[in-house]
Amino acid sequence: MLKRVLKLLVVAGMAVGMAWAAENPFIGEWKLDPSMTRMPDEMKIESKGGNTYSFNFAGTPETIVTDGADQPGIVGTTLSVKAEAPDTWIVERRKNGQLLLRGTWKLAKDGSTLTDLYREFEPGGSTFSMDYVYQRSGGGSGFAADWKSIRETMNSPYVLQVKAYQGDGLSFIVSNPAQQETKNVKFDGKDYPQGPDAGSSSSIRPVDEHTLEMTDKYRGKVTNTSRLQAPSSGLQATGYRLQATGCLLSNTSVSTQNNPPVFTHLYFKEGVGAQP
Repeated sequence: MLKRVLKLLVVAGMAVGMAWAAENPFIGEWKLDPSMTRMPDEMKIESKGGNTYSFNFAGTPETIVTDGADQPGIVGTTLSVKAEAPDTWIVERRKNGQLLLRGTWKLAKDGSTLTDLYREFEPGGSTFSMDYVYQRSGGGSGFAADWKSIRETMNSPYVLQVKAYQGDGLSFIVSNPAQQETKNVKFDGKDYPQGPDAGSSSSIRPVDEHTLEMTDKYRGKVTNTSRLQAPSSGLQATGYRLQATGCLLSNTSVSTQNNPPVFTHLYFKEGVGAQP
């Protein structure tokens, strides 16, 4: 009897998944609304004496002399930091001599905030552009501090395409000048391998008729959980109340690896309703 009940539950779950894929409010092309999107960032800079500093952008400190010279960095890259002026640093990362990114840092007169004009350069010639404003957290002086972003401005186009995948699944395709990433998942509760790294996987499940939950893992450990909310008469996104637009999609992600951990992306469908 128990086996029969379990089998019925599995069949019912598959039917829900197929219904989701067949009539899905998520399917379409969604464009990021930068004015209502948060992508918090944190970077830690520690003075080691003189013009030597430790830079921690992603959990692995890099010790660099701020003389503008290329110095060994993480994952086979080099990092250079040039003090262009007492309140301005130019930060560049290269790999095999090719410029990958440049950050132009400007310190406020009172030292409380730091502006980063962040640019990534792709082999094809395209540029990904974001501007950050960080606030000093804790002690430190000059550029040395625990900096936490309070505003992030996306200058480049950022598009999320959602397509049907093999009848009972969805493909999520993120594209911007810096990347194109595809995730293919099905509504069967299974983890599906993602990307070139064999250790990465994703699964998806419907929470209700307008909400999906996607779980990302690396080597079996949960690294990120995303809640996507599709159009409804009143969509509640983190920090905003959106009234009856019928064209908005909210994506709130909680990461176990990043600090700060919560990201909120708000997308709109061009030509449907109105962009807020």
